[in-house]
Amino acid sequence: MTSIKDVARDVEMSTATVSRALRGLQGVSDETRARVLESSRRLGYVPSPSAAGLASGHTRTVAVIVPRVTQWFFAAIVQGAEEVLREHGYDLLLYNLAGDASARHRVFETSLLTKRVDAVLVFSLKPSPDELERLSHLGRPVTIVGADMPGWATVRIDDHEAAATATRHLLDLGHERIGYLGGATEGVLDFTAPSARLAGYRGSLEQAGVAQCPELEADGEFTVAGGLRASRDLLARPDRPTAIFAASDEMAIGTLRAARELGLRVPEDVSVIGIDDHEMASYFDLTTVSQPVHEQGRVAAAQVLAALGDEDWRPEQVILPTELVVRRTTSRPQART
Repeated sequence: MTSIKDVARDVEMSTATVSRALRGLQGVSDETRARVLESSRRLGYVPSPSAAGLASGHTRTVAVIVPRVTQWFFAAIVQGAEEVLREHGYDLLLYNLAGDASARHRVFETSLLTKRVDAVLVFSLKPSPDELERLSHLGRPVTIVGADMPGWATVRIDDHEAAATATRHLLDLGHERIGYLGGATEGVLDFTAPSARLAGYRGSLEQAGVAQCPELEADGEFTVAGGLRASRDLLARPDRPTAIFAASDEMAIGTLRAARELGLRVPEDVSVIGIDDHEMASYFDLTTVSQPVHEQGRVAAAQVLAALGDEDWRPEQVILPTELVVRRTTSRPQART
């Protein structure tokens, strides 16, 4: 395997000069740097990331902490971030918590990130005060995606408004008995979206003068299977809702399956709306509130890279827009036979 000493011998320079040239440091002429780069390409020399990190204090690696990488939403955000990092020569170090409290403790409450990464991206988690303190002590750029954290760099949508938009769409169609599928508002992973979307749903009903029915609110776990299970219960009621707002498209897709199992027509017997614009939403003709999932990852990665390149950088709070996309799963309520 070619080493830096081989490159130094080839160009007849010291290893220190070759190292500075390869790292783009000052004090090396353009001619020298060109000779070193040409030699390293010709000899097939690839610098060791760990060695470069020790020499420069930078690892060119960004940590990404994600609740469950197997779910579409989180995978899409990670993909967006990875694209931007790769374009700028950075690697992505993934920490998948997978719903495990001990995994979260290990990442946030130990020195696991110290000296391993140049920056940290936290996706769809609201760090506790203790976790924020530890992130602050890292002395590295941090961007939090999906949470409103004053004083920190954040990228998110307005989850409250997205839910309000979905609920208002159903209300405008004439629905008053509207079921809601969400997720646990408290728990080990501390998602921020469930509580904000539930509040948006309830607030819209209140503004419209429609009575809230706690029995029509169910935990769909933000998964297809969870949406299917919860919707079976709601739609099997003798006083079933005329519409269901699922706080994610995956739960909405589960609702479509439940309606079909129960012999109900969508949207004639029950209207269904979600949030996300999942890659399968158009396939199911699902009405939804679209959010730029992939773009959130790209913007977050761009934020930390900007922070790494600018000593005067200040944390910025970015709210990306959402949009109602009306397809064929919502309509005016019809009289029941």
